[in-house]
Amino acid sequence: MNDAVTRTLDGWLAEYGDPGATAALLLCDRHDPAAVAFTLVDADYTSRALTYGELRDLSSRVATGLAERGVGEGDRVGVLMGKRLEYVVTLLALWRLGATLVPLFTAFATGAIELRVAGSGARLVVTEPSQRAKVDPIEGLDVLETGPEWDALLASEPLAAPVAAGGDGLLAMLFTSGTTGKPKGVPIPVRALAAFASYTHFGLDVQADDVFWNAADPGWAYGLYYGILGPLALGRANILLDAGFTPDSTREVLTRCGVTSFAGAPTMYRAMSKDPAFTGFSLRRASSAGEPLTPDVLAWGEQALGVEVRDHYGQTEHGMCIVNCWHDDVREPVRPGSMGVALPGFAAGLVDGQIALDVPASQAMFFTGYVDAPAKTAERFTPDGRWYLTGDTGRVDEDGHFFFSARDDDVILASGYRIGPFDVESVLITHASVVDVAVVGKPDEIRGEAVTAYVVLADGVAGDEALAVELQQLVRNRYSAHAYPRVVHFVDALPKTPSGKVQRFLLRKRED
Repeated sequence: MNDAVTRTLDGWLAEYGDPGATAALLLCDRHDPAAVAFTLVDADYTSRALTYGELRDLSSRVATGLAERGVGEGDRVGVLMGKRLEYVVTLLALWRLGATLVPLFTAFATGAIELRVAGSGARLVVTEPSQRAKVDPIEGLDVLETGPEWDALLASEPLAAPVAAGGDGLLAMLFTSGTTGKPKGVPIPVRALAAFASYTHFGLDVQADDVFWNAADPGWAYGLYYGILGPLALGRANILLDAGFTPDSTREVLTRCGVTSFAGAPTMYRAMSKDPAFTGFSLRRASSAGEPLTPDVLAWGEQALGVEVRDHYGQTEHGMCIVNCWHDDVREPVRPGSMGVALPGFAAGLVDGQIALDVPASQAMFFTGYVDAPAKTAERFTPDGRWYLTGDTGRVDEDGHFFFSARDDDVILASGYRIGPFDVESVLITHASVVDVAVVGKPDEIRGEAVTAYVVLADGVAGDEALAVELQQLVRNRYSAHAYPRVVHFVDALPKTPSGKVQRFLLRKRED
């Protein structure tokens, strides 16, 4: 790293890691009150700007109301709602109190929500009317709904002063996708803002005059880290569209808002590339994260978007760490198939063919372990603690450019979401007709992978289309709409090792 990069990184590490760090000050109050924090776009494309001044006032009032409701420093609070004004105001209100956000993806069903609520110890969930029915069945949970109840908090006096939780105070607790066993809680401390600022600045190169849009959902790491936290840390603005992704809606927002820098999941780019009308743009930056982009999409990006789409790599545990950076201070020509080099603040290498982070040399790394899961934490580090193991295999060239080879053995990357087979299997096996089941990813041109279930049925039960639809709906209702099996195979038996473990690699090979 050159001296300018080192000085910038050192400043962030000191600022966000300070024992007296105050999240609300760092993310909101120190910024120009007239500057735009978010551009909020409704489903009909009407929009409004939310300034830092407005965000400070509204969140200070909601913080007082939440405090009167019993929310205080260290409390975990779930937030289940779309990308709307109440969402970002609630987040800032929680951080003013030193409380911890538990993001809840709006496609989750009650089962997935309850698992995260229980795993985090959250006793309150803030939600909206369209999501309320999902949380009502959860016993012992206090629920605050947007509308009159939430609006009443705005009548409160502004909170006198935000809590200084310090660099080790928690901003959020995210959960992994449950590749092996149940999803695991990942604590996100205030000092993680140094890592998020590094990627937003050096990786995405979001400048003050950019119209930036990270279209990822903040219910997941990429959307929360780089659509909410990274931009707020740097005083930048992001667009929040309160609607699901479609190529049409993306094209409309890009056009109407005059977007200059776009970031999203590979599935978005694949879907856009199939739309003949998606052309004629002249973006300054385009970035992708979640899984490698295929050459045809990369070629389309340069023609349709007017700029190459740069691939980036990371995980929930540490954010983006290996990046084809855009910023002039660190930018290099993209090497075909490479996901880039270590982002400033990280040092990476290979351990037995596995992509790994050099912990002592990665000053911006914030992950120290999963919540209440010491055995799973130990699996992520070498015995001496020197290396963090990503679980993904790859290679690195002589200049430090990394190339992805394979992902965690079982995780499914569908539409940019990491889906753990365990979660889907745990729902399917509850059906009276199912005696055994395994879930893998099937290559899919648009989604990257499609969740695919291999189901062994009870004696005398016929596997037909009606039963397949019933199983799909079971997952939709009990776990999440984004994780239901799009393909269901009925089989006589699953391939297993002598010890009884399912050999998913054989099923994946069949799908390939």
